[in-house]
Amino acid sequence: CDIPGAAGLEGKKSGQEEELSHCGGAKALPVSSQLFPHSRFVVGHAGLYQALAMFAVAYFIIGMTVLSVCAIATNGALDAGGAYYMISRALGPEFGGSIGIMFFLANVCGSALYVLGLVEAVVDSFGIPPVGTGVHVLPQSYWYELLYGTVLLALCLLVCLVGASIYAKATFLIFLIVAAVLGTILVSFFATRPLRVPIRLPHSPNGSETDNGSFTGFSLDTLRDNLGGGYAVDYTTGQMMSFSSVFAVMFNGCTGIMAGSNMSGDLKHPSYSIPRGTISAVLFTYLVYNLLAFLMCATCNRILLQKDYGFLRDISIFPPLVTVGIYAATLSAAMSNLIGASRILYALARDDLFGRALALAKKTSASGNPVMAVILSWLVVQVVLFSGKLNTIAGVVTTFFLLVYATVNLACLALEWASAPNFRPTFRYFTWHTCLLGIAGCCVMMFLISPVSASVSLGFLLLLLLALHYLSPSSTWGYISQALIFHQVRKYLLMLDVRKDHVKFWRPQMLLMVQNPRGSARLIDFVNDLKKSGLYVLGHVELQDLDMLPSDPLQSQQDSWLSLVDKLNVKAFVSLTLAPSVRHGVRQLLFTSGLGGMRPNTLVLGFYDDEAPQDGLARHPAFTSAREEVPLGFPPLRAPTAPKLLSAREYVGIVADALKMLRNVLLARQLESLDKAWELRRAASPPPTIHVWPVNLLRPDSARYADTCSLFLLQMACVLNMARAWRRARLRLFLCVEAGTMPHAQEEKLRQLLKDLRIQAQIQLVPWDAITPEEEEEEEGVVNFPTNTTQVSDEYVCAANKLVLEQSPAPAVRFLYLPRPPADTSLYPLYLHQLELLTRGLGPTVLVHGVSAVTSTQL
Repeated sequence: CDIPGAAGLEGKKSGQEEELSHCGGAKALPVSSQLFPHSRFVVGHAGLYQALAMFAVAYFIIGMTVLSVCAIATNGALDAGGAYYMISRALGPEFGGSIGIMFFLANVCGSALYVLGLVEAVVDSFGIPPVGTGVHVLPQSYWYELLYGTVLLALCLLVCLVGASIYAKATFLIFLIVAAVLGTILVSFFATRPLRVPIRLPHSPNGSETDNGSFTGFSLDTLRDNLGGGYAVDYTTGQMMSFSSVFAVMFNGCTGIMAGSNMSGDLKHPSYSIPRGTISAVLFTYLVYNLLAFLMCATCNRILLQKDYGFLRDISIFPPLVTVGIYAATLSAAMSNLIGASRILYALARDDLFGRALALAKKTSASGNPVMAVILSWLVVQVVLFSGKLNTIAGVVTTFFLLVYATVNLACLALEWASAPNFRPTFRYFTWHTCLLGIAGCCVMMFLISPVSASVSLGFLLLLLLALHYLSPSSTWGYISQALIFHQVRKYLLMLDVRKDHVKFWRPQMLLMVQNPRGSARLIDFVNDLKKSGLYVLGHVELQDLDMLPSDPLQSQQDSWLSLVDKLNVKAFVSLTLAPSVRHGVRQLLFTSGLGGMRPNTLVLGFYDDEAPQDGLARHPAFTSAREEVPLGFPPLRAPTAPKLLSAREYVGIVADALKMLRNVLLARQLESLDKAWELRRAASPPPTIHVWPVNLLRPDSARYADTCSLFLLQMACVLNMARAWRRARLRLFLCVEAGTMPHAQEEKLRQLLKDLRIQAQIQLVPWDAITPEEEEEEEGVVNFPTNTTQVSDEYVCAANKLVLEQSPAPAVRFLYLPRPPADTSLYPLYLHQLELLTRGLGPTVLVHGVSAVTSTQL
C-alpha cells in the first residue's frame, strides 16, 4: 500500500472499550487515527459514490469478522492472547500456534510500520533540507531516520514495560487529542472561508513544480464534480491509481479490529468489554469515514484531494492541533501493536507449543506484566525498523491481519457446524453464513491487495501447520476436528443403509478377540492386513462382575489399548466388555460392536492349544526399533502350568455361536511365528507363497470348490495378497483329485472360476490316494469318504496334515477350510482335537469358514 509518511500510516487501532484489572476498571474509549488521510485519498481518486461503496464493502467484511470475534469471546472465559487464544482453543494447537506466530509478526511489523510512518511525518515537517514552511532542524539520512525511529520505539517500550494501566491512560489521553482534532476538522469545514492551497509536487522533474488546489466551502458544483471517479497518478509515488489499488490502501486502515481482543488477558471482563468496544469502534469509524467523505467532496476540488494529503492542516482553524493529533495517534498505534505482540508472544510461550524456544517470554513482573515478552517483541520490532521500507511492510501487515481474521471466521464456523452443546455464546447475532462471508471476504481482499504477499503468507502458514503437527505436544484444549468428524460420521452412518448392501462391494469387517496383547501382537498386525479398508475391532473380555466392583475397571484399561493401537499402527477400534464367561463376552461383542452399517461380519480367534504363549509385543518392531517400553496396563502372560480362562467346549461353542449369528469365522494358529518382515523382504527367489486349500479335509466327500465357504476362503487369501505388504507373495491353490477321475477337466473348471473371479493363482494338483481313510469301501472304482466327523480317524487326519505339510516350498501362511462344528455339543472336544492334529506343525495357518456370499462376477 503506497501511503507516504503520515498520510495513512498514523494508526490502525480501530478502538475498544477496555476494563483493565491493573487500573481498577478504567475505560479507554474508541480511537481511530486513520480517518482523515484515508478519507481524502479515497474520495480524491474514487469519488463519493465509489468511496461510499468501498467503505460499505470493507466494513461488511470487517463486520462479519467482528461478529465471529464477539461470538467466540462470549463463549466462556477468555485469557491472554486475543485472537491466538480464540483460534487455538477452537481449532487446536496446530492452527492456533501457526496463526499465533503470524499474528505476532503482523503486530510486530505493524508497530514498525507506524514508527516509520511517524518518522517520515516528523522529517517532512522538521527535516533538513526543508520540504515546506516551518522549523527545519532534523538531519535526514537512513541512519538518522533509524535513530529517530529507535528513540520513538524506546518511548513505546517504556510505556509497555510499566504495564497495561499506564498504556490505558496514555490511550485515553490520545483519544481525547484525536477527538479534539476530529472536532476541529469538522468545525473547520464550516468555519474556514474559501481559499487556494499551493501544492508542491515532489515527483516533478526539478522538484520545484507546484499546483493549486481549492477549498471552496460547501458548493453544489464541487460536490457534483466529485461524485464520479477520477483516478490519476499518485503524487507521492508516481503510480497510476485504480479501483483495486485505492481499495487496498483504504482497507489497510480498517484492519485494527483486534486491538481490543489482544488485551484480553488484561481486561477485567473480556467477554463483556470486547464485543461492546469492538462493535462501537467499528460503527464509530464507519460513520466518521462516510461523514468526512461527504464533507470533503462538498468543499474541496479534485486537485486538492488528489495532490495534497495534508491539506487538512491548511484549512484547519488550528493547524498545530492536526499535526499533534496525527503524531499522537500514530504513536498510539505503534504502542497498541507492540503491547499486542507481547501478549500474543506471552500466550504462545505459556502454552509451550514451541518448547524452550519461547521459555524466556514466560517471565512476568510482580504485577503480572509479561516484561520479557515485551522486551523480545521490542527487539523484533527494532530489527524490522532496519528495513526502512514502508510500502513493503504495509503489504505484509495487511495480508497477515487478513489471514488472522479469516481464521477467526473459520474457528467460529467450525464451532457452529460442529453443533457442540457447549458452544453457547451469549452473543447470538451471527450465523454460519456470516462466518462464510467473512472468510470469503478476507481471502478476496488478501489477493486483491497483494497476490504475492497472500501466496507467501499462505505458504508460510502451511509450513507452520506441518511443523506444529509433528513437533508440538498434545494439548488438553479439545480439538474441533474431532467434533466435526463426529458430526459428519454420524450423518454418513445414518446414510449407510444395510438394506442396500451388495456383494460387489462386500469387504471384511473383523472382530479379533484378544486375551492379552502381549501374546497376540503379530496376529493383530496380520488381521490388519486382512481387513481391506473394512471395520477392524479389537475385542477383549474381562471376567469380572460389575455388581461386585466399586467402578468400571475397563475405563482405566481403555487408554492402554488405544496406545497399543497407535504404536502398532493398525487401523482398529477397541471394544472391551465385562462378562461372567468368555463365551458370554464374545456374544455381547458380536451383538453390540459397530454401529449402523458398520458391524463386524467376521470373527477372528486365536487357536486353542497347549502351546506356551510368547511375548511377541516385546519383540515387535514398533517397540524394538524405537527402543520404547511396552505399554503398561497389560498383565504378564499366562504361565504354561496355569489354568486357561475357557475350556475347549466353550471355545468351540464360541465358533458355533458366531456361525449361528451368520458371522464368518477365522481361527489363526501360530501366527506369532510369522515374521512378515523377513518373509516378504527377503531377496531370495522365488517370492514367498500363500497356500490355499479350499476343500474340507475332514469331509472330503462333501468338498466342492464353488461352495460358499470355499469361495470365502479364496476371497480372504486374495484380500491378503492385495494388501500392500503382501503384493510380492504368490497364491498357490491346491486341487485335490481322486483316483479314476478326470483331473484336467477339474483343473480347467477351477481355472475358469479363478478367471471369472479375477484371482491370480497357481493351481497344483494333489492326489487323495495317500490319505484314503481306513473305512473306505471301493464300489465300482469309486472311493466313499466318511460322512460324519466321528468316523474320521486320527490316522486319517495325520495323513491329511502330512499331505499339506509336504507341499514345498514352505509358504509364508496357509489358508485351510474350517469345518462347521458338530451339532452334538458332546463332540466339541473331538472336533477341536482333530483341528489340532490337522494344523500341527504347519506354521502360520488360518482356518476359514464362511457363511456369506462375498464374490461376484458382475461388473
